[in-house]
Amino acid sequence: MNIIARNNLFEHEAVNAAEAIQFAVTDCDVGNALVARSRTGVCAILLGTNAEELEIELGRIFPDDVFTRNERAVKEDMFEIQRFLSSPNTGLDITLDIRGTSFQRKVWEALRTIPAGRPLTFAQLARRIRGSKSLRAIGQACADNPIALAIPCHRVIGNSGSLRNYRYGARCKRSLINREVASCLP
Repeated sequence: MNIIARNNLFEHEAVNAAEAIQFAVTDCDVGNALVARSRTGVCAILLGTNAEELEIELGRIFPDDVFTRNERAVKEDMFEIQRFLSSPNTGLDITLDIRGTSFQRKVWEALRTIPAGRPLTFAQLARRIRGSKSLRAIGQACADNPIALAIPCHRVIGNSGSLRNYRYGARCKRSLINREVASCLP
């Protein structure tokens, strides 16, 4: 997977102008997927059941940017996401524009090391992250992840094995984990 990390506006650099983000919403196996792309790469993959709500969420995540619906601009990314959902063991090869704090990026990078079909607990994930080991902070970074699937926060489960507190709901998380486990069976 190609990754390009950007600094969050709060950390290092100020941006004078709004960035143009192109997006589209498509039906997929888990409902709807909104894919948004900056000049740099995919900056959001949002899952849900209502396209309008996904667009509103995109605006909340990137309040200073300008959005244009453009299916052609994200066509290849959407194809890759559909392919990944039907065959998760093949991975998801898209260029990403990761925007977050230094800590969020540490958590998200650790999430990307979890193989498909092999979920970890929050405690296990914490052992992969240098520095802070606060499970609450790690959980918040997972909840703030705007690039579902490519940064697979669905692969983290509660220490008791629970699927609670997933941004897109326990049903979606169960579906994603089950399809990954099934795709990895011999």
